[in-house]
Amino acid sequence: MSTMPAGHGHSEACCNIPPVVSTGYDAKGSYGEVDELKTYVTGPDDASRGIVVIYDIFGYFDQTIQGADILATSDAHQKYKVVIPDWFEGSPVPIDMYPPNTPEKQKFLGDFFGKHSPQSVAAKLPGFVKSLGAKYPSVKSWGVLGFCWGGKVVSLVTSGESNPFSVAGEAHPAMVDPKDAEGIKVPLIMLASGEEPEDKVKAFEETLKVPKHVEIFKDQIHGWMAARSDLSDARVKDEYTRGYETVLGFFSKNWS
Repeated sequence: MSTMPAGHGHSEACCNIPPVVSTGYDAKGSYGEVDELKTYVTGPDDASRGIVVIYDIFGYFDQTIQGADILATSDAHQKYKVVIPDWFEGSPVPIDMYPPNTPEKQKFLGDFFGKHSPQSVAAKLPGFVKSLGAKYPSVKSWGVLGFCWGGKVVSLVTSGESNPFSVAGEAHPAMVDPKDAEGIKVPLIMLASGEEPEDKVKAFEETLKVPKHVEIFKDQIHGWMAARSDLSDARVKDEYTRGYETVLGFFSKNWS
């Protein structure tokens, strides 16, 4: 399951995760517009902290939306305004394009990443957070959580000169590069699956100079906390829930 100590990622009895729905999830939030981007928004209007979720390449999926709702209200001590901007403007990768096991799929994904690079989104995030501040003035500071492709975005923005976030998380991150960890400026949690290169995950952890929690969920696939999560599988459902509990515990303990 885990290859690294888990204790420092948890906060004592901080979380009350609602029952996770395997199919037909009924979203608790709604869609609006922030900085000219369609954005899913959930959580109380008077929240003093907010979380920007960077989805994976498959965009808005029930598993990811449910995760945002979990983040918004499951911490007994701190509620969050949670937003998921639609960086792909309605054109995510169809989930049947993964895995990229044909030349056609590989070309499609290559073209997609050329249009939507993590670097390009990381560069837009400081301005997006500024717009969030104007729209939700009760929120005094923002955290960020990225899945897969979004994990790389998190590494880039939190190591950049204009980082707008107070705490950060990555779940089953793509393109793990220990060099990114050198410049990360805020507490960071990384929950890797068994499919990320373990040597790079461990090197990333060793390079981080900030409060951290790095854990490998060895029996979970790349995507188990987002679009590729098969919540009809009891084990996946349990680890999906534990993943969100661990993120919330780390955020609660390390928000600066």
